[in-house]
Order: sequence, then C-alpha cells, then structure tokens
Amino acid sequence: MTNEMINNKILLVDDEEGIRKVLSIVIADIGYEVHTAENAKEALEIFRKESPSIVLTDIKMPGMDGITLLRKIKNENPETEVIMITGHGDMELAVKSLKYEATDFITKPIDDTILEVSLKRSCERILTRQKLKEYTESLEALVREKAAIQDRLSSLGLMVSSISHGIKGLLTGLDGGIYLLDSGLIKKKDDQINEGLGIIKVMTERIKKMILDILFYAKERKSEWEETDVTDFANEVADVVEKKMQDHHIEFLRDFDSESGVFEADVSALRSALINILENATDACAEDKSESSKKIIFSAKKEGNSIRFGIQDDGIGMDEEKREKIFTLFFSSKKEKGTGLGLFIANKIITRHGGTIKVDSAPGQGTFFHIKLPKKIPQQLKIPSSMKS
Repeated sequence: MTNEMINNKILLVDDEEGIRKVLSIVIADIGYEVHTAENAKEALEIFRKESPSIVLTDIKMPGMDGITLLRKIKNENPETEVIMITGHGDMELAVKSLKYEATDFITKPIDDTILEVSLKRSCERILTRQKLKEYTESLEALVREKAAIQDRLSSLGLMVSSISHGIKGLLTGLDGGIYLLDSGLIKKKDDQINEGLGIIKVMTERIKKMILDILFYAKERKSEWEETDVTDFANEVADVVEKKMQDHHIEFLRDFDSESGVFEADVSALRSALINILENATDACAEDKSESSKKIIFSAKKEGNSIRFGIQDDGIGMDEEKREKIFTLFFSSKKEKGTGLGLFIANKIITRHGGTIKVDSAPGQGTFFHIKLPKKIPQQLKIPSSMKS
C-alpha cells in the first residue's frame, strides 16, 4: 500500500458479523485502517464521519441494499472507490453495480489474494486520479502563463510601434532646440541661445520621463505586500509632489483622517501611482491660464473595509471623450507634453490592488479622481504577477 493515497481508511459493510471479523483481520494485515458497519444506514454515518477512500460492501443486505448504498456514496463523493461483495447467484446485480460506477466486485467465499488485488486496483485508480488532477492543474497554470506572456508580448509590440511616433516627435523638438542654440551661438543672440537651451531642457526631461515610464511598465516585478499606516503613507506621497505644486503657485491641501489605521499595499507601486495622478493634477492646473488661483486637495480616509483616496483639482478639466480614454495606453490629454503611460500604469497598479479608480471631470470645472482600495488584499491577488498581466 502506498502512502501517497488520500488516506488508508476502508469501510467494510456486511450484515454477517463473522464475515466482518474475518475480512477486518485480512484487510488490516494488508495495511489498511478498517471501519465496519452491519447495515447501509450505519455505513453512511461512518462514511460521512471518516471519509474512507475505499468502501467494501455486500450487495444483499436487510433494509437498504448495497446498490442503493453505492449510489448514495457516489452521489456524496464520486471519487470514493466502491467494491461490491456478491454471492454466486448475484452476478446480475454485480454487473448492474458496475453501471453505477462500482470499481470492482468479488464473490463469496472471498479469496484473500483476490481481495488484495482488488484493493490494489482501487489504490491505483486513486493515485491515477490524483496524478491526473495534478497534471490538469499544471496544464491550467501553463495555459494561464502562456496567456499572460502573449498579453505582454502584445502590449510590448503595441508599445514599440506606438512609441516610435512619440520618440520621433521628441527628437524633432530636440533638433529644433539644438538649431536655435547653434544659431544663437553663431549670431551671438542671448535670447535665441536661452530659447534653444529651454527647449532642449524640456525635451530631455520628457525623454527621460518616457524612458522611466516604459521601464516601469515593461519590467517584470513581484508585488511586495506590507501593512502601512494610511496617514503616514499619504503624507509621504504628498511630500514628493508638494514642491512641484509650489513652483506652479498651486495651493495644496491635505485632508487625511488620522483614524484611518493601516492598510495592505505594495507601497512602492501604489506610491508611484498616486504621485502620477497628483502630477497629472498639477499639470492640469498649470495649463489653466486664467487668473484664478489654483488648488489641489489630496484626501485619504477609511470607509468600512476600504480606504478611499481622493485627488481633486480645479484645473482645465476634461470632456467626455478624454475621460473615456484617459487610462488607455499612450493616450495623453496633454498631447505632445505627455507620454500616455502615467495614468495607464496608475490604473494597472490600482487594479492589481483589487481597487477601482473613477474620474469626474468637465471642461473648465476641474477633475476629481476617486480611488478605492481594500484594507486587506485578497489572497488570490497575491500570486506573483507582472505589472502587465
């Protein structure tokens, strides 16, 4: 008997005490743990309590017969192996039991060798079923992995074809800046030199950001889940973006509920996502050329089993068409000034956390990003995964 079986329990059912005693000794000597019952009703009670992997039952018994017991057992656990015991005159019933998925049948008087062979066959069926289940699970995992790889390749293929246009545009702008710089140096015109340097600086920063976004998106990484304080985390994020807002004369308000407690997150990735959204809000305010003062509100609070982050700005806002495309790969509401990766990546990260992100916006009325995350990450989301899958 192999130790790879689900268990080594056998339930022996027979209304004759003598047969139960003799067979119990034989079966125990082979290496099984034997449980006995004198009728089908008692057998079902023991079956539900002990969950034997093999049931050995007489076909003819008072009350509920062996065929009925077989069908009830198979209904409760189809993987249980059931061997029928029959007399020489019960062959028709024995054959009938096979139609109801009995594993085997043996005839009285029972030969010890035949009994051992029948039990061995049942064990082999159990092991075969276990291996088939393992192979199926492995195959399903491979299929999922293949699908994830295909998705990544598809996304990267889209990236290569789409980004070439963006890079060409950046290089054209860089060439324009270099031309102005060279022309200014030759003509000794300081204003032209400064203009050229300004263009070169802007284009260089945009190329740098695009490369960093691409690397973040394309890199295979394992999420590192940890508990962190909501308010501390929100303040860390705010500290990173505050200087940029001050440079653009934008009022920045923090509205954090100190009673929010802790939540579970891939802190590095989520920090990057929120910074991306806050920087997007900063750019939206900076683009608004009206004389009115600009403000961004960053909020964080607990709601039941969730944490809500809010990022609200009173910048230029977006129409419905832009709102629908804002999380699409390489779409940028900032046109030539954006990479089209920041909000796409932010959405991926939030989804990876089992969260949601919604946007309310209208032209000239600002934008409000609503981010909802679970306090505790569901276990199924903690499996190793690429950011892209």
